[in-house]
Amino acid sequence: MLKIEDLVVEVEGQTVLNRINLEIPAGETHILFGPNGSGKSTLMMAIMGFSGYRVTRGRIYYKDQDITHMPIHERARLGIGVAFQRPPAISGLKTRDMVSLCGGQRDVDVQGLAKKADFERFLERDLNLNFSGGEMKRSEMLQLLAQAPELVLLDEPESGVDLENVVLLGDIINELLERGVRYPKNPDAPPHRRKGTKSALVITHTGHILDYITAEKGHVLYDGVLCCARNAREILKWIREYGYEECFRCAS
Repeated sequence: MLKIEDLVVEVEGQTVLNRINLEIPAGETHILFGPNGSGKSTLMMAIMGFSGYRVTRGRIYYKDQDITHMPIHERARLGIGVAFQRPPAISGLKTRDMVSLCGGQRDVDVQGLAKKADFERFLERDLNLNFSGGEMKRSEMLQLLAQAPELVLLDEPESGVDLENVVLLGDIINELLERGVRYPKNPDAPPHRRKGTKSALVITHTGHILDYITAEKGHVLYDGVLCCARNAREILKWIREYGYEECFRCAS
């Protein structure tokens, strides 16, 4: 679904990402860990093609198509969606209209999707204007539900969100990725999530989102270098015990 080869990215003339190699197969969710300022959001912005994030080396492929220098809107139309950590507020643009726009040429049931995100009462309000942290996140997820992308990029979905909203966001992410949940009869057994065909790259600083979604692999980005790739929960445990610097030293 996504393949990044030897990627180097500059921001304002400074190299932020150095020789990044990453592959996310169809149907897999990968977690990207890293301390603040390590380049996590820069990688997401580069994948999506935002200006100001200049690729000076390497290639980005989506479903075997080179999208390295493709405009943002073309990447979105191909099936890449993004949810920001701090989305902008847009005065004069109703949330309902934005959700409809995200659906493109498809006939989107805005009311039905809003119900899934518990967002019906916000549809007539200006997009993200005076929204709380949790409300902004649900607004972003609602837009993604309308877009129905095949590759989802999520920048710290649990950041600034209370527990109740994190649970809801986890349910929405699983729906986005077509991962049905089956709860076993034994209440002590973990739920089983069906693997879908859609993929995701989820940026997290705390790792709390892992309590609500299933990830096939985790990666650590430290000082612009991708230094580790293994089971996401193992990485999180290591980070909590030893910190990012030791994680980087071990991988090196």
